[in-house]
Amino acid sequence: MFYTAEVSEMCPVAKGAYHGPAPIPEEGKWVQAKEIKDISGFTHGIGWCAPQQGACKLTLNVKDGIIEEALVETIGCSGMTHSAAMASEILIGKTLLEALNTDLVCDAINTAMRELFLQIVYGRTQSAFSEGGLLVGASLEDLGKGLRSQVGTMFATKEKGPRYLEMTEGYCTRIALNSDDEVIGYEFLSFGKMMDFIKGGMNADEAMKKATGHYGQFDNAAKYIDPRQE
Repeated sequence: MFYTAEVSEMCPVAKGAYHGPAPIPEEGKWVQAKEIKDISGFTHGIGWCAPQQGACKLTLNVKDGIIEEALVETIGCSGMTHSAAMASEILIGKTLLEALNTDLVCDAINTAMRELFLQIVYGRTQSAFSEGGLLVGASLEDLGKGLRSQVGTMFATKEKGPRYLEMTEGYCTRIALNSDDEVIGYEFLSFGKMMDFIKGGMNADEAMKKATGHYGQFDNAAKYIDPRQE
């Protein structure tokens, strides 16, 4: 260790009691985190790329400083999906510090990692007050039975109004309008369910019909439109 002349000429003054860092809530207990291995938690972080063209939702489950589970969801950029595939391989098994200083290929994923890191090290995780934390695999609950991300996609213009393209339930096939051309419901196709039916041996036409549903006053519509064609 090297010191400036000014510091070298100073007389020593004793330090008082060492109290350590303030404890943070982690998985149902209060922890004085001094090292990365002291950190545990499950939480989400949102990131965006430099031109704000796309976004990433990153979910990590950290146990004793090690990333045991990662869920990477992206939207708005085709290249980002490939970056997410790489990030899913890169992140698991790393310490939080390693992950924070790892190039996760995409700006949005890197930003999500930064935001999520702050939550975890400051004790702001979703599992902060959950005794024992959440099981590895808990992030899949966000995806539902079909293991598909919940995506909402809507398009609208002042001239022609709104078009529902994708809702939580799935791909919108038709929009229901009343006599005043106001939206009163929609029909949707759940791709996750349809694929499960097909993998179970059902033919595609029957699977598609069984995976189709509707919401709102769909049956009472004055007319129906295809949001992608009409």
